[in-house]
Amino acid sequence: MLIPAALPPPRPVKRSGHERCRTVARVPERRAPARPARGQARAVTAGALASARLTLVLPDGGEIVLGDGNAGPPITVWIDDWRFFWRALTAADIGVGESYMEGEWRTDDLVGVCRGFLSDPAALDYDSRWTIGDRLLNVWRHLSSLNTISGSRRNVRYHYDLSNELFGLFLDETMLYSCAIFRRDDDSLGEAQLEKVDGICRWLALRPGHEVLEIGGGWGAFAIHAAQRYGCRVTSLTLSEEQLRLARERVAAAGLEDQVEIRLCDYRDATGAFDRIVSIEMFEAVGYEYFGTFFRACARCLRPGGRMLLQTISVPDQRFERYRGSFDWIRKYVFPGGLLPSLHEITRAVKEHSSMRIRRVEDIGLHYARTLRHWRDRFLARLPEVRRLGFDERFIRMWEFYLASCEAAFRVGYVGDLQIELEQPV
Repeated sequence: MLIPAALPPPRPVKRSGHERCRTVARVPERRAPARPARGQARAVTAGALASARLTLVLPDGGEIVLGDGNAGPPITVWIDDWRFFWRALTAADIGVGESYMEGEWRTDDLVGVCRGFLSDPAALDYDSRWTIGDRLLNVWRHLSSLNTISGSRRNVRYHYDLSNELFGLFLDETMLYSCAIFRRDDDSLGEAQLEKVDGICRWLALRPGHEVLEIGGGWGAFAIHAAQRYGCRVTSLTLSEEQLRLARERVAAAGLEDQVEIRLCDYRDATGAFDRIVSIEMFEAVGYEYFGTFFRACARCLRPGGRMLLQTISVPDQRFERYRGSFDWIRKYVFPGGLLPSLHEITRAVKEHSSMRIRRVEDIGLHYARTLRHWRDRFLARLPEVRRLGFDERFIRMWEFYLASCEAAFRVGYVGDLQIELEQPV
């Protein structure tokens, strides 16, 4: 998922999704054996998918049955190319994801297959399979995607400047690209997203005249809501030129130009004093080396007695160090420079680099699984329009695998989504 180029990739209408994927630094192809023996094929997948009730249909028509009757509903995986096993054996989750992107396997339950792999994290441990070349390549990937000011801009634009039209196909009318909160079984995605946004406003006790800084403003939904419903003045920061353009259009359409300012600005360059700060799922793009820098910048901009709401996807404390030292499919293909924090690391950075204190923490991760299911269903329902935007089948499979694997991760608690309230002492 790293982009070594110094400039953001071109608009997808001029370049296919297949070509976009190819700009990513990739592990050179190893020559795969023509086909593994049946026992070898079973060994590659049995440990990883022991918790799934799975039937593998092999390229020669043979079948391998894994799991037992207590392992949940049956899942069928059709292996259309023997290279699937080689990729899974040599590159763990990166190999499995790349194999899906190349059309080497398909299934009637992609989320279920991903849940099976996630039930045994060791099965996705790429560390033990690295060659010296792989290790050097991963060091290069890390250094190439560091979130310096220029690096952050490049990393953010790689994902968020794909196409506003693409995001509009699977997001709801709010254009919120973060976890929704479903209070009722029959909530629509749009209703759940508004509940999340309004919940943040209520949590921070927003009121008319409050000056609010939003770090990572997306397409302007929170800023518009806080200004329209609560009378706040909002300064919203983004590094995506596509988001900047559409967010400003939406603010103008709402008649809120005197209350909302959308800036193309890095959080490190933020100036001014604010009563409230909100950052909704932007912290994942900060990078470990800059955790302290982020909280110093927030503390600098937050007035005494001011409050902050940070929403971020997280990994459990026990897995953070190993995760930080590894490299995975998401960071290679979807979010270059991304790194999920743990609660302990957030607490440490707040303590060591700011005067702020944490008042409250809530994990809304289970709502994210439902949010992702909505996004994936909407994306798959509009594939003809995705293709018309210039994205090819490889990109479509990449995006489907991204949404399905993330849904699985939240369903099994492999990752969480934290809402953290912080306060600046008076």
